[in-house]
Amino acid sequence: MLRRALWLGWGRGLLGLGLGTRRGVSTLEWDGKVSEIKKKIQSVIPGGAWNPLYDTSHLPPEHSDVVIVGGGVLGLSVAYWLKRLEKQRGAIKVLVVERDHTYSQASTVLSVGGIRQQFSLPENIQLSLFSVEFLRNINEYLAVVDDPPLDLQFNPSGYLFLASEKGAATMENNVKVQRQEGAKVCLMSPEQLRNKFPWINTEGVALASYGLENEGWFDPWSLLQGLRRKVQSMGVLFCQGEVTRFVSSSDRMETPSGEEVILKKIHEVHVKVDHSQEYQPVECAIVVNTAGAWSGQIAELAGIGKGPPGTLQGTKLPVEPRKRYVYLWHCPQGPGLEAPLLADPSGAYFRRDGLGNNYLGGCSPTAEEEPDPGNLEVDHDFFQDKVWPLLAQRVPAFETLKVKSAWAGYYDYNTFDQNGVVGPHPLVVNMYFATGFSGHGLQQAPAVGRAVAEMVLEGHFQTIDLSPFLFSRFYLGEKAQEHCII
Repeated sequence: MLRRALWLGWGRGLLGLGLGTRRGVSTLEWDGKVSEIKKKIQSVIPGGAWNPLYDTSHLPPEHSDVVIVGGGVLGLSVAYWLKRLEKQRGAIKVLVVERDHTYSQASTVLSVGGIRQQFSLPENIQLSLFSVEFLRNINEYLAVVDDPPLDLQFNPSGYLFLASEKGAATMENNVKVQRQEGAKVCLMSPEQLRNKFPWINTEGVALASYGLENEGWFDPWSLLQGLRRKVQSMGVLFCQGEVTRFVSSSDRMETPSGEEVILKKIHEVHVKVDHSQEYQPVECAIVVNTAGAWSGQIAELAGIGKGPPGTLQGTKLPVEPRKRYVYLWHCPQGPGLEAPLLADPSGAYFRRDGLGNNYLGGCSPTAEEEPDPGNLEVDHDFFQDKVWPLLAQRVPAFETLKVKSAWAGYYDYNTFDQNGVVGPHPLVVNMYFATGFSGHGLQQAPAVGRAVAEMVLEGHFQTIDLSPFLFSRFYLGEKAQEHCII
C-alpha cells in the first residue's frame, strides 16, 4: 500500500502543480501585465525611457515556472528538453542557476568524456543508446541559426572490458543483456584479445568484452557549450548564483496503511547572486535538482531527510562528492591509434588522448584510499604507487611512460547503489532529481534530460521507463545495482 502511496501526486504533470500560473494568472497574462506597468511608468518618467535606478541584469527573474539548480550538462539537458517538448513556444519559463560560471569544478568538464553501452542494467544501456544517437547527430538537435556547427570530436574507438576468472560469468551475463537491448558488443578469449591487441598482457584475463559500435569518447566542453548556446536561443534564462533557501508550504496526509506523512511544495527559491550578500526570491512551480556532487546539500535545504530515522521523511538523498584523479601521460611506444578505452579488472583504466602518443586514465581508490573531497588537489603519489604498476602490468610498454599533467574532478557518488536518481521526490512533490550517476552522468545526460522533462510535463516516463531510479527505492531498500562502474 505504501508503494502505491509513494506515487500519489506524481501523475499530474506540470499543470497539476500549478505551472504557468501566478496567483491565478497565467504566465503569458502576467508578462503582459508587467509590460503594461512598465509602459505606464515610462509615460510619467521625464524623458520617457525605461531607466531603472540600478542595473538588475545580473539578478534572476522574480518568477520562473521551472528553476534548475545546477548548470552542468545534466541541468542544461533538462532545460533543453523542457523547451523542446513544451506544447506552445514560450509556454514554459525556465531558469538555470549555476554558481560557477567558469565550470572550473564542474564534473562535466573534468571527466574523460567516455560513452558506452556496456552496463549491467537495461535502463543504463537504453539511456546510453539514445545518448550516443543524440551525440552522433548533435547538429540535428543543437544547431543554432547563423552559428557554426558543433564538433564534439567523437572518437568511436570502443570500450574494452577485461575480466578475471572470477568475473567472467558476470561479464557473459552483462553482454547477454547488452545484446538484448540492441548494443553491438562481442566477447573475446585471451587468444583473440592478443591477436587484435598484441600490446596487451593477457595474464590473469579469462574473458573480454569489446564494444563494436557507438562507444568511445568525445569532448565534454563542446557538448556543454553547445547545449548552453542552444537553450539560450530557446529562451532559457541563466543566473550566476547560489541557491540558499527554499520556501515551501506543507499539507498532512495519511497513507492507506495509516502512516501520517507531510507533503511539501516549494513555491519560492532564494538565490544569492555573486559578489553580493543579498538574495533574490524566485517564485516557481517546479525545482529540478541537477547539482551533481552537491545535490545532497540542495536536497537538505528542501528538508529532505530531516525526519525520524527509518521513515520516508527521514530518508536522505545518498549522494556525496567523491574526488577522482585523472592523469595524462606520454608514451611513444604505447598502444597507438587503434587503442580503445580499456578497463582492467584491477580498476585501472586508460584511453588515447589525441594523436601524439598521449594517454589519460586513472583508477578508483578503495574505500580506505578515498581522498578528501574538500579540495581538488592531485595526489601524484597515488599514480606512482597505485595506478602506474597496474597499467604497466597490463600494458608493458607503459613501463616507460612520462606523466605530463593531472587533475581531479568530482563524482556525484550515490552511496546506495552507484546509480542515477531520476524523477520527483515522494514528499517534496515539486522537486525533481537528475543526479547520483557516480561517473556516467555526462554520457547519459541527453536521455536523462528527456526523461525528467517527460515526468515534469506529462507526469510519467514515456520513452524509457526509469522507475527503478526513483527516489523511493532508498526508503524501500530496493537497489538498482550497477556492476559496470569505472
